[in-house]
Amino acid sequence: MTEAASADTRARVVALARTWLGTPYHHQASVRGAGADCLGLLRGVYAALYGAEPEAPPPYTPSWAEDRGAETLRDAAARHLVPLAPAAAEPGDVLLFRWRDRLPAKHCGILVAPSVMIHAYDGHAVVETWIPPGWARRIAYAFRFPEPLPEPLPESPR
Repeated sequence: MTEAASADTRARVVALARTWLGTPYHHQASVRGAGADCLGLLRGVYAALYGAEPEAPPPYTPSWAEDRGAETLRDAAARHLVPLAPAAAEPGDVLLFRWRDRLPAKHCGILVAPSVMIHAYDGHAVVETWIPPGWARRIAYAFRFPEPLPEPLPESPR
């Protein structure tokens, strides 16, 4: 799965992300309708698209990015998604946000339209919202889901 997703697959990502709208915010969770944080939303959409989560994340605190000082979120995204320039992001792509200069990215969302994303909003729920200029300036990385592999053809009877 290294080829970047087609427009049809990106549209499916947007549709899958919208099924998570209203899911309550719950740190470290990834259960549609019951609870999710920003990473949980991304994990859930990935699992719906490919049949399984890409990897099990280790336990993490709300301040994990500051505590570690490493680009953990970016590195995990790079293992399973296709990197692209933030300016090239299209609906269905993943955005990673860095809240302060020189600190790692620690929040993610899925772009669903120009300047609109779906993300898990701390203390609230999974929401579809406009990306205000202050947030747009904090986009540090963008990634595209890989194109799912085609289903194998059934074996013909012998």
